[in-house]
Amino acid sequence: MIPSQIAQQLAVQVWQVEAAIKLLDEGSTVPFIARYRKEATGTLDDTQLRTLEERLGYLRELDQRRVAVLKSIGEQDKLTPELEAAILAADNKTRLEDLYLPYKPKRRTKAQIAIEAGLEPLADLLLSKPQLIPEQEAQGFVNTDANISTSKEALDGAKQILMERFSQAVDLLAELREKAWQSAQWQVQVIAGQEATGAKFQDYFDFQEAFKSLPSHRALAILRGRNEGVLLAQVVWSEHGHEPFENRVASYWQIRDQGRPGDKWLQEVITWTWRIKLASQLETTLISRLRDAAEESAIQVFADNLKDLLLAAPAGNKVTLGLDPGLRTGVKAVVVDATGKLLAYETIFPHVPRNQWQESIALLSKWVTDYKVALVAIGNGTASRETDRLVKDLQALIGG
Repeated sequence: MIPSQIAQQLAVQVWQVEAAIKLLDEGSTVPFIARYRKEATGTLDDTQLRTLEERLGYLRELDQRRVAVLKSIGEQDKLTPELEAAILAADNKTRLEDLYLPYKPKRRTKAQIAIEAGLEPLADLLLSKPQLIPEQEAQGFVNTDANISTSKEALDGAKQILMERFSQAVDLLAELREKAWQSAQWQVQVIAGQEATGAKFQDYFDFQEAFKSLPSHRALAILRGRNEGVLLAQVVWSEHGHEPFENRVASYWQIRDQGRPGDKWLQEVITWTWRIKLASQLETTLISRLRDAAEESAIQVFADNLKDLLLAAPAGNKVTLGLDPGLRTGVKAVVVDATGKLLAYETIFPHVPRNQWQESIALLSKWVTDYKVALVAIGNGTASRETDRLVKDLQALIGG
């Protein structure tokens, strides 16, 4: 299953992925596989192999976590066929943890205490029948033996049960996360008295921008300023505040204000759910996603800059003959002009087993003359010494 998932992501054949996984499991590194095991992997390049290696690690960790989650829920005798199918189908860690959240062992919450006190039927009743009067229904659940002395305490317990239920709906959580990413903005201000200490963050002393469009350098600067106690960053959920999020929770649970006795109480439960549980949870997710995206972007910028530096002409702008040594697979030869434009390319076979030494020198000699080659670059690898000797014979022939 893992090879097919990775193959689909990389748009390659499954056998190529399986071959690469086998080599990685045997201890081969990505550079080694990319250079010396091209035939085994169907010429997967180093970029594809690096992505494959990262994705392989992620999916294996996901599978290990999946096994642990299934075992934990099974030991609680709460693993239904539907839940098991959903867990097996989870394609990322966030989805898996959302499914596990209601069953995850944790300290006794107020909701669990309320359930143990027998208040779950009251919560179910008020959710399904808002035409009932909450205070009157709660009277029937007063139980001094369970420390429920008044109808208010019974309603508080029912509220805790529904708050936990509302905040653990898997599909709703996924929707709210994406909604927050699309609409939320980060409002940043300087903490009073930190103006001088945090002068390097002055661009963010009064700043606001959408999470989804925040450039990586700004995001990382704000995170650093916040960690250093200079900046205070708050989430502005949308142009209408957090009301659209509360409305979505209400619509998901089919709660509507129709003037019935229980509507106001249910709306209060939603407000508390947002304030106590969902807001902090979504804020943590937003900042985590922003940090991950910013760090990935920063690494890519660094990689691009380093690539430009490494690809810069070390000896200046000159017509160059490049030779990538090889024995059985031949020596890959190219000529590029002073701007890096490709002028000629060919694979020659001067070494064993073909031993086309003179033919190779003849071709290279023609290139040197035709393109006025000023520099020769030889790769460091198999047959590099033999190829260096080839170039020396070439120099002797043309008097270079």
